[in-house]
Amino acid sequence: MKELTVTKEMFDNELVNAEKPVLIDFWATWCGPCMMMAPVIEKFAEAHDDVIVGKVNVDDEEDLAARFDVMSIPTIILFEKGKAVKKVIGVQPMEALEALLK
Repeated sequence: MKELTVTKEMFDNELVNAEKPVLIDFWATWCGPCMMMAPVIEKFAEAHDDVIVGKVNVDDEEDLAARFDVMSIPTIILFEKGKAVKKVIGVQPMEALEALLK
């Protein structure tokens, strides 16, 4: 599955009630580490049909980033039934994303 571009409205209307876990990458175009993380997120999304994978551009969705206390990027948060259950900050290997699901 391809990663989704997530907006506040999409999160509130669709993802908050998702049956599957939701993994969201908070990022920005000017962030070098975010660019390094992008192919890992893409690979993760392709490998996991059992997870909804999304990306939030913190410059476009400041309110959503603030709601989840995103202070540095990249920040990756795993949500279950709309609640943040796990969070990692910084560039992560695929294995770290896999570990979030356990």
